[in-house]
Amino acid sequence: MQLRKMMVMLAALSSMSLALTACGDDATTAETCTSDTDCSSGFCNTAAGVCMDTCESGSDCPDAEKNCAPLAGATNTQKVCQCQTNQLCNSDDSTSLVCGTVSKRCEEPGSTPAGCTKDADCGAGNTCNTTTGVCSPAATTCSGEGQATCAYGSYCSGTTCTAVPAPTCENFDPTKGGKTPVWNAGTSTGPIIYSVTKVSVGTDSFCTSPLITFKAQVKAYIDSDSSATFPAQSSGLPGLLYVTVDGEEQSGINLIRPSQYSTSNAGKTAQFTMNFCRPADATTLSIGLYFTGGNEICGQITK
Repeated sequence: MQLRKMMVMLAALSSMSLALTACGDDATTAETCTSDTDCSSGFCNTAAGVCMDTCESGSDCPDAEKNCAPLAGATNTQKVCQCQTNQLCNSDDSTSLVCGTVSKRCEEPGSTPAGCTKDADCGAGNTCNTTTGVCSPAATTCSGEGQATCAYGSYCSGTTCTAVPAPTCENFDPTKGGKTPVWNAGTSTGPIIYSVTKVSVGTDSFCTSPLITFKAQVKAYIDSDSSATFPAQSSGLPGLLYVTVDGEEQSGINLIRPSQYSTSNAGKTAQFTMNFCRPADATTLSIGLYFTGGNEICGQITK
């Protein structure tokens, strides 16, 4: 009988040991991801490319990643298990792990990016602080003009960050003979045209009589995360193209008088007037514009 009791106790201790081993003190190996759908649970920390394990409290997390809190800069506000120090990541006497500054997971040194370098490295709706390498929610309010504090692909409209308008004119409608739009805010990096407005319609020395001139003012910006700037002269503009209603592409540089071109904001924004020659009886003009690698945009001018 005594031997039977001893065997039962040993079996119980063995089961407890297995349970403790299963729980463990170490952080689980993080799954790699590019979106939430890549994660078997939790959500994707897109700045680091690793999945985050959700939690309600620190007791749900391994000892190495015991901090249960929302991930800074993430649009998902669920609490997730996060590391805090290199020492806790090595609580099992390992000396190879570090607490990732972006991943907030215990990881091998250099196993995930040091941080973002551009907005495209961050999840949708986030922008990259290139100084700290941290993704954070894009601004929704702004002041000034152009990109201001808004994400690439948006512009400051009044006091609100607004996405640039979609190109809905025939110039960019392939079913009507127009050019197929290819710009993507998440992957493209070209200059953004955010405004095309009427200046005037009438006779002008730019066009030979009896043609009349449709004038449009164009405003554009280069992403603040880019090292590029607009040139001092319009002749150096990077691939400005005019698209007609039948999808034909023409250089837009020759449609700008040098005196009607200027830059500001240390060369990050440009403003210029474009001149389009049309028959004297023309009453409307549909304009399609884009910079190489930038967004397609439409402008409608009525006489």
